[in-house]
Amino acid sequence: MKIYGVALLAGCFLIGQIMGSYLGVLIGINGNVGGVGLGMLLLVLVNDRFYRTRQMQTETKLGILFWSNMYIPVVIAMSSILNVKAALTGGWVAVFVGIIATGACYFIIPFLSKLARSTSKADQQ
Repeated sequence: MKIYGVALLAGCFLIGQIMGSYLGVLIGINGNVGGVGLGMLLLVLVNDRFYRTRQMQTETKLGILFWSNMYIPVVIAMSSILNVKAALTGGWVAVFVGIIATGACYFIIPFLSKLARSTSKADQQ
């Protein structure tokens, strides 16, 4: 049922936005800091948890998978109201943080891929 996927997406997005707003207040910025990324990370974690702990019907799995795949375009469209121009003209911090985050992901993904392969081989034995 695709409605579970919609509920999961909406819940993760809202929690991510709330966490991003509180993070902005915590560091003294009047805005949302990383709410989209936090929501996406939460969606990945919750989705993985569902697959590991529950026996779900095929329709439910497909609904959650569909909306998990739709998360990035839907949330980017939702967050398009953020003022990117002000972030770039306000300083180079946003650019550096983006470069650092992208670089970190570039180096972490091969490690996680290896870890996943070794875990799946152990599960098969």
